[in-house]
Amino acid sequence: MTDLKDIIKKDNVAVVTGGASGIGLAAARRFAEAGMSVAIADLGGDRLGEARLELEAIAGEANVMAVEADVAHRHELEALERAVLQRFGRVHVLMNNAGIQPDTSVFSAEANWDHIFAVNLMGVIHGTQVFGPNMLTHGEPGLIINTGSKQGITTPPGNPAYNVSKAGVKVFTEALQHELRNTEGAKLSAHLLIPGFVYTALTKGDRTEKPDAAWTPAQTVDFMLESLARGDFYILCPDNDVPRALDERRMAWAIGDVIENRPPLSRWHKDYSEAFRTFLED
Repeated sequence: MTDLKDIIKKDNVAVVTGGASGIGLAAARRFAEAGMSVAIADLGGDRLGEARLELEAIAGEANVMAVEADVAHRHELEALERAVLQRFGRVHVLMNNAGIQPDTSVFSAEANWDHIFAVNLMGVIHGTQVFGPNMLTHGEPGLIINTGSKQGITTPPGNPAYNVSKAGVKVFTEALQHELRNTEGAKLSAHLLIPGFVYTALTKGDRTEKPDAAWTPAQTVDFMLESLARGDFYILCPDNDVPRALDERRMAWAIGDVIENRPPLSRWHKDYSEAFRTFLED
């Protein structure tokens, strides 16, 4: 296993999509504080400019790029990679973090499903396919971190398009890591970030203050870095309300639906609610 200190270090380069706020910006801060050059990509010029100034105050103007790019479009990611390579030469950390979470139902308009898939799933796939080959061939240790979701594992009712997109990120990242570890000479590894309840623009809704149950983006990124230092692939984050043990039981019950041939999403089925409560207590 490559030592994280050989990757997140001075003069190496990190690229973060969805980097202008939330978990993405918190990660970019930590990378900048470690002495890395940082390129962030996001939408919204004003927000992106504010994030750039914040990162420049940490790392210096010469070591920060901020590019307006929509990860839903592969050609914009290709343009981003060209700009980063022209400016910094190579990439050591790619964090495919950009995501959206509009409400959907099974029968929502096709355009809504298409947009969520384009950002949440294809943004991760295309980001990996665009940046990954050069990250492999330059020969220096590197990381690809893809932001998933617990909703892509336990798939709770509500917002099925989001759940499906994040389930796809999980499966893709598992396949990516399998391929990387079986590529001779590869010094690149993949990791799946699975945040808990994090107070960000994506999750805050009508709230104006962080709920007690939520972690901050900085807490989530600090946990991510600790997990990466251990070599974890699945970076399963707790929060102030849900400990890891509860996440594990929920996930075990979810796969039990398949093994025991229960109805799908039986955790929310009236005939299994008492059995689920007993399972948690056990």
